[in-house]
Amino acid sequence: MGGMPLNDMPWWRWRSNVRSALHMIGDPGFQRDVWQAGRDGYGDVTDAVYRLVEDTWLDNWSAEKYVGTIFRDSQEAALVDVAVLRVLKILHQVGADAPATAYLEHQAWPEAVQAAREAHVRLAAADEEDPDVPPKSLEVLAIFNRTVPT
Repeated sequence: MGGMPLNDMPWWRWRSNVRSALHMIGDPGFQRDVWQAGRDGYGDVTDAVYRLVEDTWLDNWSAEKYVGTIFRDSQEAALVDVAVLRVLKILHQVGADAPATAYLEHQAWPEAVQAAREAHVRLAAADEEDPDVPPKSLEVLAIFNRTVPT
């Protein structure tokens, strides 16, 4: 995410957190290689969900509220809303501190992954980034969020 042109978005740090979460939730290979393998540096599923909704409160209202600040248009917001609703439904069913397998084996997880992937691809394309580059670690995300993009 280091090269994304976020400086045109007023709340670019929030956008980067939402994108990071959508990226991880929307990538089954990442989930297998990192979350299921217990690899450090990326957080777990609950952490990704937290990044998705922590500052934005997307668990309380629509992403449409943030068009022009976090999201570029209503289409981005609509895709994010679908992903958030699908992921939160699973979170509420399995519990916030459930192991990764509880999420990944949930019957509705493939639909949540698909929705997150669609939102991630849309946001990445708008930010002129390749959506298939592996997700950044939380350390890299934190460094990125401390610096102003150029």
